[in-house]
Amino acid sequence: MKKIYIILILISNLGFLSCSKWLDIQPESDVDKNILFSTEDGFKEALIGVYTRASKSDLYGKELTIGTSEVLVQNYTIPSNDPLRYQQTKNFRYSDANFIARKDNVWKGLYNGIVNANLILGEVDKKQNLFIGHNYPLIKGEALALRAYLHFDALRLFATAPIVSDQSDAIPYVTTYSNKSTKLSSVSQVLDSVIRDLEQAKELLKIDRIRQKSYVIGYPTSTDTLQNSELQDPSLFLQNRRHRLNYFAVCGLLARVNLYKGDQIKALAYAKEIIAAKKFPWTNRTDFLAVDADKKDRILYKELLFAWYIPAMSNTFNNEWFTEGNSGMYLDQEEAKIIYDVGGAGGSDMRYTQWFGSTSVGSAFISPLLKYRRNVFSESFSANLHYLVAPAIRLSEMYYIAAECTFGNDPAQALAYLDEVRQNRGIGQKLDMMSQADFRQVLIKEYRKEMYAEGQLFFVYKRLNQPIVGQQGAVIPVNQQVFTWPLPDDEIIYGQR
Repeated sequence: MKKIYIILILISNLGFLSCSKWLDIQPESDVDKNILFSTEDGFKEALIGVYTRASKSDLYGKELTIGTSEVLVQNYTIPSNDPLRYQQTKNFRYSDANFIARKDNVWKGLYNGIVNANLILGEVDKKQNLFIGHNYPLIKGEALALRAYLHFDALRLFATAPIVSDQSDAIPYVTTYSNKSTKLSSVSQVLDSVIRDLEQAKELLKIDRIRQKSYVIGYPTSTDTLQNSELQDPSLFLQNRRHRLNYFAVCGLLARVNLYKGDQIKALAYAKEIIAAKKFPWTNRTDFLAVDADKKDRILYKELLFAWYIPAMSNTFNNEWFTEGNSGMYLDQEEAKIIYDVGGAGGSDMRYTQWFGSTSVGSAFISPLLKYRRNVFSESFSANLHYLVAPAIRLSEMYYIAAECTFGNDPAQALAYLDEVRQNRGIGQKLDMMSQADFRQVLIKEYRKEMYAEGQLFFVYKRLNQPIVGQQGAVIPVNQQVFTWPLPDDEIIYGQR
C-alpha cells in the first residue's frame, strides 16, 4: 500500500513566540512542546497559528478559493499571454510543472495544518488545569474541526468521489503528532473519521457564545445598528467567532460532509438546524448595493458561517489575480451574462451587477471581478463594512443542501429553498416545477452564481459526477482523472526529496 510521509514541524524561537515562526517547516524531528503548552496563551497561539497557516496563498488565501479550483471549472477567461501560468491547468494538463508545484504545495499545506492541529490535540487533555472558563472545550473543539476540515478538502481533491467508489484508497487520516508514516485510508474510512471528529467538536462547542441570543451577527463598524455584538466580549480570543470554526460552522461542515458521503438524511438535519436557528440574516440590499465603499458589503458578510481571515487579500486577490483590465483573471462579458441569465430571470440579479464590472478592451468588453475589491485599507476597517475575509461556509449553501436532500420527497419545498436564496439576490421570478435531472442542473447553476470565485463549484461537479460546463457552451465530459488530483510522489516529505 502506498504511504505518504509527513515531516514534523519544529517549534523554534519560543521566547519570541509568533505564529509565523513556529509554523515554519524545519528539517528536524525533535519538537520542544513543553514551553509552548505550559500556558493557556500557548494553546491559543497554536490554534490561531493553524488558521494563519491555512490562510496562506497555497491554500485558502488563493489556490483553494479564487485559484486552481476555479480555473478548473472554467470560471475565468485567461489572458492570451497567460501571465499567471494557469492555461495548462484550465486545459486539465496535470503533468504541467506549474500545476504539479501548486498541487503539491496544497497537499503539503493541508497536512502542515493537520500536523499542528494534532500537536494541540496531543497536549490539550493533559493540560486542562491551565484553562479558564470554557476555553478548554473551545480550543479542543476547534482543533478537532480544523483537523477534519483540512482532511476533508484533501479527500475532495486527491481521492475518488464516493459516488464513484467509496472503497478506493484515498489519503492518510493522521490523528497523532508523530514522525511515523500513516497508511492510506479508504474514501469511506476518511469520511467516517472526518464525521467522528466533527461530531465530537460539535459536542464540545455547545458552550460556544455564538449560540447565545446576545451574540448578534454584525459588521465591525461603530455605525452598525447591531452595535458590534461580535466584538463585545472582553477577551479578544472570544470575539469574531465566525472567523473561526464555531458551533454553527461545524454544523454546516457536517451538512457538507454528509452530503458528500451520500447521507442526505443527516445532511438535511444539520442544514435545517442552521436555517432554523435564524442566527445569520440575509444581507440588506442597501448594504449590498451601496455606492460608497465604506458602506458596502460585497461578500454578504453577515451570511457567512465561517470565513478565512486573509490580511494579504487586497494584494493577492486584487493586485495579482483580479487586476485592472485584462492582465489578470477576468470573465468575458457575454459569459458573465450567460452565467447569471441576464437576458432572462437574472436581469435583476444583484450578484451580477455588484460582483462584475464592465471594461472595454479594444472592441471587446470584459467583466472584471469586483467581489473582493476594496478601497484603501485602514486600521479602523473603514475600507468597507467587513474584514478581509474569504467565504468558507455560507448560509445559502445550507439552503442548497436542504433543497437537494428534499427534492425526492417534496419538490415544492426544495424549490422553495432555492427561491428564498434567489429572492434575496434580487430574482423575483420563482422556479417552475421540474424533473429530477433538470433540478440537478438548476442546482449546479445556482452554486455557480452564488459561490463564484470561492472554490466550491469543482466539488459540486465532482460530488454529483456531472460534466463541467465551460465557456461558450462547451461541455467537459466526466473524467475521473480530472476530478482526482494525483497524489504527490512517495519521496515528497513536506518539501524534502
